[in-house]
Amino acid sequence: MEVSLAWLFSKPTLAAPVIGATKLSHVETAVKAVDLKLSIEDIQYLEEPYVPHKIVGFS
Repeated sequence: MEVSLAWLFSKPTLAAPVIGATKLSHVETAVKAVDLKLSIEDIQYLEEPYVPHKIVGFS
């Protein structure tokens, strides 16, 4: 979860992620993610499998 939140924090358009914490450990993990800085290479590696697709159902 830390890596996924760190990836979200690397996006300049992010206002605030919704973490859905139901346990104290969820909050603690989210807080750790704030200090985890991903390199450009890390971000590219994480985004590599993504294949953009056409938006459907919106006109």
